[in-house]
Amino acid sequence: MSRFVPDWVSRRRLRLALLAVLALSVLVVLQGAATAPRTGTAADVPEAPPSDGITVATESARYGTIMAWHPNGSRLYYEDEHTKYFDVDPVAGTAATVEYTATDTIHTEGPDCRAPPCARNLVERTNLTTGETTVIRSRYDDTETAAEWHDHVRVSESEILVADMNADEVLLVNTTTGLTEWRWDAQNAFPVTGGGPYPGDWTHLNDVELLDDGRIMVSLRNQDQVVFLERETGIQSNWTLGADDQHDILHEQHNPDFIPEARGGPAVVVADSENGRVVEYQRANGSWEQSWTWTDGQLQWPRDADRLPSGNTLVTDTHGDRVLEVAPNGSVVWSVPLAHPYDAERLGTGEGSSGGESARQANLTSRTGGQQASDSNAKSDRDAVVAVAKLLRQVVPPRWLNAAYYVAPVWVGVTETVATVLGLAAILTWLLLELRWRSLPVGLRLPVYRARGDARDPDGAAREQVRVEDGGTADEAGSESRE
Repeated sequence: MSRFVPDWVSRRRLRLALLAVLALSVLVVLQGAATAPRTGTAADVPEAPPSDGITVATESARYGTIMAWHPNGSRLYYEDEHTKYFDVDPVAGTAATVEYTATDTIHTEGPDCRAPPCARNLVERTNLTTGETTVIRSRYDDTETAAEWHDHVRVSESEILVADMNADEVLLVNTTTGLTEWRWDAQNAFPVTGGGPYPGDWTHLNDVELLDDGRIMVSLRNQDQVVFLERETGIQSNWTLGADDQHDILHEQHNPDFIPEARGGPAVVVADSENGRVVEYQRANGSWEQSWTWTDGQLQWPRDADRLPSGNTLVTDTHGDRVLEVAPNGSVVWSVPLAHPYDAERLGTGEGSSGGESARQANLTSRTGGQQASDSNAKSDRDAVVAVAKLLRQVVPPRWLNAAYYVAPVWVGVTETVATVLGLAAILTWLLLELRWRSLPVGLRLPVYRARGDARDPDGAAREQVRVEDGGTADEAGSESRE
């Protein structure tokens, strides 16, 4: 049949096997399209399991939404006025008011956007109970790619710190006067030859945090580093966590949270996005040591992790399509499916990890894989191919897999990606086999001649022709007439 297929495997069996793989792939993709979380409208937002406070989450890219749930799990708030929503923080002294960063993508030419697409970045404050919203700060940027404000921090009633991704800067802005009172430029400490492409998405500066001692912690995603700044002297190089392309430490991280010495630190808990894990580093003897890590069979590109006062960790699993809460023993105790979550906050527990303890002080148990965790929302139907999804994550570089997933339709998750790859492989294999089976019996002929008898015979009488064909056969042409 074919030198590549054993004789006992018939063409009919091969066709049936490939058909079965293709049919299973189509069924998985169709199920994903029918059951994947969609939050493009208020009616799409699922109810959540009960929790110990109001939970707020944002989505970016596929849907731009901010939503919240009551402690009993019922929906409290939904808004989708902007293209993308990023970091969200509670407003001190309030029960249900938050501030967040958002971005509008502008596709029409106008006085604020002369060469679309452009970006309008905003900081807004919203009362989740009344829906009253106030714009704190806004700015137009003449590009859309890597031009968002992913994070801001409230410093005082009239001051905010802004993570300005477009300019690769941290800005201290007076929201009353509109003046920039202080700035730090990443070019003061890093060469433009490292990180991402310059002047495009060079640093992807995606997080800023004001520490209790006045220092500022900044996440430079494309440099794989979390850095610490003094306002007067700049970067503290001996405190830097990670290094460019040292992916065993951090790989394009998001939203690091600092835990001070008073709560078991200094420590940093961070969503180590491209490594597909949540990880914590403890500072000891002047250096950073990994003290805790968590992942499961579903976690894919996490982008936020907050240590709660209970010892639980609230995680946004962007490409795993969920926000989840991990207990100290590593189990998932709360989860809600979302299409593309970016950030999450549990109101009443402080901003980010400001009320939580370090992993060492809270005695957290690390988890480094295994099957997809069960939770109070019941297991996902996608468990049937979790093992294949894990294999795909091991074979395909995380950056490629996450990039493909980022631009895919909203219902495409890791499982649907696996099914699509297997289906395409089955189609290609089937096509190649059919071409092989239906091709004409064409071979190669190599004319090689060998002379026998007396080489002095002028007529070449006793001369034998040997023909070598494809398959290794030889034909002594005309030998019967000469012997």
